[in-house]
Amino acid sequence: MGSDGRPRIVLLVTLAGVGGAQSYVAALVPALAERFDVVVAAHGDGPLPEAVLAGGARYVALRHVRRAVGPRDVLGLIELVVLLRRERPVVVHANSSKAGILGRLAAVVARVPVRIFTAHGWAFGAHTGVAAALYRWADRAIAPLTTAVVCVAESERRAGTAARTCRPARTWVIHNAVDVAGQRRAGLRGDPPQVVWVGRLAAPKDPLTLVDALASLPRGSFRALLVGDGPLCDEVAAAVQGAGLGESVTMAGEVRDLASVLADADLFVLASGSEGFPISVLEAMATGLPVVASDVGGVAEAVVDGETGLLVPPGDATSLAGALSALLHDPTRRRAMGTAGRARAAARFDLPGFRAAHLALYEGLLAAAPKRSRR
Repeated sequence: MGSDGRPRIVLLVTLAGVGGAQSYVAALVPALAERFDVVVAAHGDGPLPEAVLAGGARYVALRHVRRAVGPRDVLGLIELVVLLRRERPVVVHANSSKAGILGRLAAVVARVPVRIFTAHGWAFGAHTGVAAALYRWADRAIAPLTTAVVCVAESERRAGTAARTCRPARTWVIHNAVDVAGQRRAGLRGDPPQVVWVGRLAAPKDPLTLVDALASLPRGSFRALLVGDGPLCDEVAAAVQGAGLGESVTMAGEVRDLASVLADADLFVLASGSEGFPISVLEAMATGLPVVASDVGGVAEAVVDGETGLLVPPGDATSLAGALSALLHDPTRRRAMGTAGRARAAARFDLPGFRAAHLALYEGLLAAAPKRSRR
């Protein structure tokens, strides 16, 4: 319990940087803080601590929980056990793959009665080879110790059930959400139209396929802004220059005011090879932007092909270029798709429903938890 008698919840995220899991937690905190004493813990720098404090929760910086798999994970597990024994929460809600595995193990050791994991995109689907096998094995092993799994899309529930990393009876789907009313509207008046891509410059987001697609479009028919940073930054920059796109494509790095970037755009693009249910797509829809995206993960649960945007096969630069070209040359269609996308976001992916669903889940799980286990 917190000092004021409210039940305490600890939310865990691997990293504090920019990403879907971090946006998810930041969106959830203000609603949880009205009923619970909330603590959020993550590693590294980023906007999450500020958002947590603004939402009425406490923030704890982790030292040893990192993205990479390695011997430091033992220290990360010990660090989380110490944290949970000190805070004595009634719920641990872990987000992202590494925090999801270590956090649930630590919660068992610390005897936390309710242990929740949100799969923002199963790690075994985003990796290949040994890494994929290790994550699949770890998630399977820890599934019996998990009170509930939240999947951000129906596609993720299907994938987790097929891989036996979650149990159907203990798995809920709660789609990601954004503040639709608070999102600025796009003007859609670019000349030439501006294409915006947002994400981590890393393999799952496949920015190199996007560069290949842009290289096949007529020069002067678009401007493109790539927002984000990551391990492929230098490789993407070299590909942009090598394709002769230096005057058409701008690499903006991390941007704090993403809302303004989207409002100044005409078209949003996602070229990922792997996704859960990307918040960036929802933000674009809420802004009134048409979306061109890879048909992966739960993207098709957000984007209605031919109505709010266009879906293409992942890794297919030719199909991606064709979809971009179709909308770049048709401002009327862009505007109609953008309007339909905003209406869909407001009806299905707005914050109030997202927050209410989580609160209902917490209350139900706590009511069913053994009374002797409660703090």
